[in-house]
Amino acid sequence: MVSVPRLVIAAPASNSGKTTVATGLMAAFAARGLAVSPHKVGPDYIDPGYHSLATGRPGRNLDAYMCGTDLIAPLFAHGSAGCDLAVVEGVMGLYDGASGQGELASTAQVAKLLRAPVVLVVDASSQSRSVAALVHGFASWDPEVRIGGVILNKVASDRHEALLRDALDESGLPVLGVIRRAPQVATPSRHLGLVPVAERQDDAVDAVRAMGERVRAGCDLDALMALARTAPALPDEPWAPAYAPAASGQGPRPVVAVAGGAAFTFAYAEHAELLTAAGAEVVVVDPLRDEKLPVGTAGLVIGGGFPEVYAPELSANEPLRRAVTELARSGAPVAAECAGLLYLARELDGKPMCGVLDAEARMSERLTLGYRQAVAVSDSPLAVAGTRMRGHEFHRTVLEPGAGTTPAWGMHQPERRVEGYVQRGVHASYLHTHWAASPGVARRFVEHCRVLPAR
Repeated sequence: MVSVPRLVIAAPASNSGKTTVATGLMAAFAARGLAVSPHKVGPDYIDPGYHSLATGRPGRNLDAYMCGTDLIAPLFAHGSAGCDLAVVEGVMGLYDGASGQGELASTAQVAKLLRAPVVLVVDASSQSRSVAALVHGFASWDPEVRIGGVILNKVASDRHEALLRDALDESGLPVLGVIRRAPQVATPSRHLGLVPVAERQDDAVDAVRAMGERVRAGCDLDALMALARTAPALPDEPWAPAYAPAASGQGPRPVVAVAGGAAFTFAYAEHAELLTAAGAEVVVVDPLRDEKLPVGTAGLVIGGGFPEVYAPELSANEPLRRAVTELARSGAPVAAECAGLLYLARELDGKPMCGVLDAEARMSERLTLGYRQAVAVSDSPLAVAGTRMRGHEFHRTVLEPGAGTTPAWGMHQPERRVEGYVQRGVHASYLHTHWAASPGVARRFVEHCRVLPAR
């Protein structure tokens, strides 16, 4: 049984202040000495970085589309083990989920799966009495979603606050916080959302501290904690990476280098845990700073991030580019997602990259965004041909050609196409996947790493 007190922080729409409130609550409760478990609904990689800074624990995602509904509570239990409180930041509006899929992957669905009370963050900047109608509509839309209270954001004055409170008195939902309109906390954005923590560490620390102070000053933390404690126990066992079948074979643990640093910040915590459980020694390599791969590297994982922002610096690190190219040509397993795909290309915005793939990448005006259903086109270190997986695309770049002679994936949603590259041990694609949904991916990758010395 999982009995961690928990709250889901939701909103009627994006840009209502969810991230500020959720991160601020995490920081405020952590400052009280509580162990706070941070979670984010959906595939977002950036907000969990701020959550981690606020709590000192890994930010974890709860994505019902990629991982399936049955895995949400176990993943939550895994991340929140031993904690005093869990705070789950929602995605978009409360009832918004995967396009055309009903409630799937919505904040509302995750709240129901976790049996967690919802705190609705409302941008009150352009309304007074109408706030009651808005809150009533959200609270009554789905009777299985329990909205336990409201936090009013961007409130202009004492008079404005009084009008809002009077209106909400009729709704029966308590006001758990009022945050006044003020200059935005310094969390700069660019083409894919907030700038990641790894790119602005000192400023991000200050921003998270400011969020915590603003929330502590405006919210009733005791009432919020009391609400969190009303969440009933969940009859689910925690997910554990040790449940993945162990990699076969004996001998030393193969070294798997995982790209990190400011250019490669998109990663799910469970991936490294699965690789470790499958028998690998996981070592982080920063392509902006490190000129060599870790000693004994038998495999390489390059996740997402912003190589387009750092193209000159990545290109200037010729020794590491050369080492990556040599590793790929040796037949060693290399898994590259999105940013990793661009790094393996011949060039990115005219800057030389690793040249493992005969393709060129460039920035684009068009945002490619959405969930995908995919099937592996051919055997690779990640999957055997025919393996079905769900993933997510999120980029403003274009790769030409978009697929090699042996593509990585055949896409079935939203349109049919092939995408990505499989060559030798390389599997490179724009598709982000969550390996917790298919733990055999990590086992297969590590098994391929074990045979590298025989090549």
